[in-house]
Amino acid sequence: MYKLLLCWRYLRTRWIALASVISVTLGVATMIVVNAVMEGFSHEMQTRIHGILSDIVFESHSLSGFQDPNWHMEEIKRAGGDAIAGMTPTLAVPAMLSFQVRDQWVTRQVMFIGIDEETHASVSDFGRYLQHPGNREKLSFQLREAGYDTVDSQSNDTRPTRPALANAGWPHRRERVAREKIWREKLDAAGANADDGSAKPVRPIDRQVDAVLAATAGSSDAAASATAAAPPRENPFAAARPEEGRTMDPAKEQFTGIVPGIGLASFRDGSGVDRFLVLPGDDTKVTFPTAGTPPKAVTDTFTIVDFYESKMSEYDSNFVFVPIAELARMRGMIEPQTGIPSVNSIQIKLVPGADLEEVRNRLRKAFPPELYQVSTWRDKQGPLLAAVEMEMAVLNILLFMIVAVAGFGILAIFFMIVVEKTRDIGILKSIGARASGVAGIFLGYGLFLGLVGAGAGLALGLAITWNINGIRSLVEWGTGEKVFDPSIYYFYKIPTIVEPGTILWIIAGAVGIAIASSVLPAIRAASLHPVEALRHE
Repeated sequence: MYKLLLCWRYLRTRWIALASVISVTLGVATMIVVNAVMEGFSHEMQTRIHGILSDIVFESHSLSGFQDPNWHMEEIKRAGGDAIAGMTPTLAVPAMLSFQVRDQWVTRQVMFIGIDEETHASVSDFGRYLQHPGNREKLSFQLREAGYDTVDSQSNDTRPTRPALANAGWPHRRERVAREKIWREKLDAAGANADDGSAKPVRPIDRQVDAVLAATAGSSDAAASATAAAPPRENPFAAARPEEGRTMDPAKEQFTGIVPGIGLASFRDGSGVDRFLVLPGDDTKVTFPTAGTPPKAVTDTFTIVDFYESKMSEYDSNFVFVPIAELARMRGMIEPQTGIPSVNSIQIKLVPGADLEEVRNRLRKAFPPELYQVSTWRDKQGPLLAAVEMEMAVLNILLFMIVAVAGFGILAIFFMIVVEKTRDIGILKSIGARASGVAGIFLGYGLFLGLVGAGAGLALGLAITWNINGIRSLVEWGTGEKVFDPSIYYFYKIPTIVEPGTILWIIAGAVGIAIASSVLPAIRAASLHPVEALRHE
């Protein structure tokens, strides 16, 4: 009992112990906050990666893919057993996306992905990343009349950061068609005014704008030369020519719908508002290779019906989704005699709690690795996830050194106490205290310092973690500088996750360092001889 009383007395009366407690407190609090933020970022990143990739991806080594996806899904179901919850075929091919912005063609390299709108949302979180509430409930590649979100549906921020989407859909398409019609009429009128009466061919609709301006200025010679020299420009609303020869009305009809990543069609300005280059209702051209050998490039026109936003820039600036049946037809991946299509991957969703690696290994045994590749979603992003885990491990080692510094402070303080209390230690031993009892005083003192410092650090760390976004706003208000810029991270708040297991090992480590730092002083005090300790008193 005397050991506990002495430990408590030293802890309450000696101000030098406060320095050790503060050191442990700050070290523990820093580790808790940093681990919570890193865990939050890691969880958000993995959630978004998993949102586009199903649990297991079964794919071909070749872009030409494999035939009869239904047969393959039956075999996968047979090999995976009850662990398989759902499947959907996909078809991915590299492509070039092109669209016009103020008479300039913008071309982007993309991954063109054919998906089954009936089953794709059931094996991934694809639907929740779309901008129209109707498409989030059930994906459709048909253009919506209106109702696209002007706010970020994945954020609690109610500010309209996307006002351009208010008129997206059929209203925007009809308005653009009307503008195109007026523009064509002006071009025709300008061409008629520039005609000097001689026999000339009727100028096409899509003439260069500089020829029109020259004609309206009254310079017929300049207009004629510009007309002859300038190649015709493709009109995104040019009439389609189906097999029956019917002319398509772009104000009432659309091309095959596509869903590009939002990063392909927009950028964020300094005020946090998204500026769009194209909107749902606009037409684009996509160039991609056929499945033949050697492949040939084909180009077709598509209508944007929605945007995909996972908030992973790698996906949002690269992926474009299209109906799988249309992509297979355009690439020549449908057997003419049987009508059986080919695909190059199958997305597999497992039942909750299923072992990913076990099911993956079963599928690898059932299908020859020379023809198929079977990977979990973690395997697909293995290097990225490993890099994040390595970063967290290194950061924890560096932060734990802060607590280790506090441990060295405890070591120095305890040696000072041993020297200062040499007479008291001698008296205790002379009245019957054992060496183990004297050592227990210092070990208990170290334990008390560790517990108090770790407890205070736990309270401080949790308080900062739970209020970190409020603290961020306060710092930004005070300094006038952005601490956390949503335009960089695409998060509107700092994500944090507190893991109880992480908290436990941080506290255990801090208390362990405090106790370990008191071992040498405890041994020194226990080894003092009472006669030597009292000789000069």
